[in-house]
Amino acid sequence: MQDEKRKTVPGPQGNPQRPLAPAAFALEETYRATRLPVDQASTLIPDAYTSSEFHALELERVFARSWVPVCVTDEVAEPGRYVVVEVAGRSLIVCRNREGELRAHHNVCRHRGTRLCEAETGTVERFFQCPYHAWAYDLDGVLLGTPLFTLEAGIPVDQEDAFDISGVRSFDKADYGLHPVRVESWGCLVFVCLDDEVSPLSEELGDLPERLAGYRLAEQRLLRRVEYEIAANWKLVGENFMEYYHLPWVHPGLVRVSPLKAHHRWQGTGMYIGFCTSLIAANTDDGGWQGLPALSTLDEDDASSARFAWLFPNVALNALPNHTFLMLTRPTAAGWTKEVTYLLSHPESIAGAGESIEEEAAALLAFWDEVNREDIAIVERVQQGVIDPAYTGGRMCYRFEEPVHRFQNMVIDRMLGLRRVPAGDALQQQPMFPVVG
Repeated sequence: MQDEKRKTVPGPQGNPQRPLAPAAFALEETYRATRLPVDQASTLIPDAYTSSEFHALELERVFARSWVPVCVTDEVAEPGRYVVVEVAGRSLIVCRNREGELRAHHNVCRHRGTRLCEAETGTVERFFQCPYHAWAYDLDGVLLGTPLFTLEAGIPVDQEDAFDISGVRSFDKADYGLHPVRVESWGCLVFVCLDDEVSPLSEELGDLPERLAGYRLAEQRLLRRVEYEIAANWKLVGENFMEYYHLPWVHPGLVRVSPLKAHHRWQGTGMYIGFCTSLIAANTDDGGWQGLPALSTLDEDDASSARFAWLFPNVALNALPNHTFLMLTRPTAAGWTKEVTYLLSHPESIAGAGESIEEEAAALLAFWDEVNREDIAIVERVQQGVIDPAYTGGRMCYRFEEPVHRFQNMVIDRMLGLRRVPAGDALQQQPMFPVVG
C-alpha cells in the first residue's frame, strides 16, 4: 500500500492523479483537461502511453472500431498475393481474389481454429490450406475441401465404411467459410475494419482525397519498404509527427528544406490532421526532398509544397511533388511500436529519372531514414519520461500543438464510444507565423 501511495501524484489543470483505475479510462471526466480549448488544455493523461489496461481498451475501442491502414496496394497487387497483419489482437489475411478484388479474412481455420498463414507475406495459386487437417479455402474465403471429413472428399472406397456419416447431422461447407473482414482502398493504402457498424471509409477520409487528388496516389508504385522497432507508444510517434515545436532542436537537417516560416496549417474536415510546408526549400548537403522529377499534372501550389497528413488512427502520409513517404505505426504494447515505412513514386517521375532512379530513390530514403531515426530517438526519451510518476501531463503550446490537441481529442472520442468527424478550418491554408505589418 505504501508503494502505491508513493506512485500517486496529483495532476495539473484538473488532470486526475495517476495511476488511474482502468474503469476511469471510459469516463469523460478523466479527460476534462484535454477537452479544454488548446490554449488552456493539458496533454492526454500519461496512463494513455504507459498503462497496459489503457492499451487493451484502446485496441478494442480505437483499432477494432476504425478503418485501420494495413499495407500499400502494391503489396497485394496480383491475384493470390497476400499479407498477414494484426489489428486489435486479430490476425488477418489481406489478399486479391482471382478477379483482382481486395478481400480480407480472419486468419483462423473454421475447423479447430488453427492459424492458416504464418508468413507475413506470400502468394498462393488457388487456395489457403490449413496445416493441421488440410481444410482449404479459396481467395474469397469459401471452404473448398475438407479431406477425409465426408465421403465425397476423396476417401478410398475400401475405407468408406469408417467414414459413413449417414446417421450424422448434415455438414454444409457453405456454412464454414472464413470469417470476412471489411476491406477498402484509397490511394496507395489498403484499410480494414473489424466493425460492421462503422461508416464507410469515405466518411472518415472527409475532404482529404479531394485535397490530394493531384498527387495521383492510387497510381504510385512502391520503391522501398523499411521496418523500425520503437520503444515508445504509437501515439507519441504520431504526436511527434504532427507538431513543429521540436524541429529546430531535433532536426537540424530537415529545417533547412522545411523552414519553420514555411509551415502552414492545412486542415480540412475529416479524421486526419493536416499541415504543409510551402514553399519547399532546395536540397542541402544534408539531403532533401528534391531529386526525382515532379509530377507534371500538379498545380502551381502543389508542385512547390509538401502536404502532410496523419490519418487516424495510425498512418502518416507525406505527399511531395515527386514522391510519397508513408509511416504506418502498429502498436504492439503500451510502450512498443512497430513502424513500417514506404517510399513510393508515380511512374511518370520514375520514368523521368531514367537510369538514375535507384540512386535518386536511395538518396530520398536516406534523408527520410535520418529524419525518422532522429524522431525515434526523441520519442523513446519521451516514453522514458512519461513512465515516471513525477510526470502528470503538461500544457499544450497553442501555436504549435493544435494538431496534437485535435488528435488527442479524436482518441478520447473513441475511448468514450463517440463517433464524430471533426470539422476543418475556414481557410484552405493558414501560415503558422502570420506576416505582421
